[in-house]
Amino acid sequence: MPDSTVTPVASLLRRVAVALGALLACALIVYFGRDGYVDNNTAGPISFADALYYATVSLSTTGYGDIAPVSDTARLLTTLFITPLRLIFLIVFVGTTVELLTERSRQSFRIERWRSRLRDHTIVVGYGTKGRAAVDTLLGDDATAADIVVVDTDRAQLDAASALGLVTVTGNATRSSVLRIAGVSQAAAIIVATNRDDTAVLVTLTARELAPKIRIVAAVRESENVHLLRQSGANSVVVSAETAGRLLGAATTSPNVVEVVEDLLTPDAGFAITEREVEESELGGSPRHLGDIVLAVVRGDDLHRVDSAKADTLERGDRLLYVRKASPPPDED
Repeated sequence: MPDSTVTPVASLLRRVAVALGALLACALIVYFGRDGYVDNNTAGPISFADALYYATVSLSTTGYGDIAPVSDTARLLTTLFITPLRLIFLIVFVGTTVELLTERSRQSFRIERWRSRLRDHTIVVGYGTKGRAAVDTLLGDDATAADIVVVDTDRAQLDAASALGLVTVTGNATRSSVLRIAGVSQAAAIIVATNRDDTAVLVTLTARELAPKIRIVAAVRESENVHLLRQSGANSVVVSAETAGRLLGAATTSPNVVEVVEDLLTPDAGFAITEREVEESELGGSPRHLGDIVLAVVRGDDLHRVDSAKADTLERGDRLLYVRKASPPPDED
């Protein structure tokens, strides 16, 4: 369920204000009707301090009995006003305590249930520009929000991810305890989209140690750090700065090329590059003769371009990287 827009501090202050209002109202009722009350310890009329004291011990159900209503009017006021105020006072404080306890229990139950069902999910470390784009791509490629866990230290970034229905974990992903909370041992893949290359290396090392078989995809700014990510255990490394630079260079001479590349990288619009298994009827044939536009063939851990001799004949277990239509073309005037 979506979290309430009221902060815990504001909610607590609101309840304290209600309790203090009930206390003040009770004190005013007693003070204005002080002629009907008697103080068994001192002689003379009831002061406002006495009225406030009586309100405090009455609403808190302590009730020492040193100040008591003696007239019929005072007893009627106690019955009609002070008793309901006592109930309001108790409901506010007892209700707050119960709510805190039940909320913690409910959250603990939800977390334990989530952990027991968590399998083959994707962990995204860092929800900055790269992390958000990665999540958008996953969601556009038929992934569900429940299958994505975002890890970050920025509360604002986590709130943005939570607003999309994503599960979030607060903490530094270089620490093994944080990745364990994110369920790294049961995850299918982890995307390392941090802002620093050294942090990406540490996250990759930690993830590979905890989950030797997980697929790790990492982004780095500098190409000279690619080999460090590879040695740390990353399966795929994307050089964000150089990739952006290539697109910028291509846009100066061939802007349409950049537009097509952007279209292919957007899974929910236009055309998109995706992967599928070879069908039974396609075995033994050439990927160049298929109806789909095949770009490459994945055989085991090796990637062969469609013009490679090794990919000329499709075998059982091969996977095809091809261009699929993600959405119909827009209507043109």
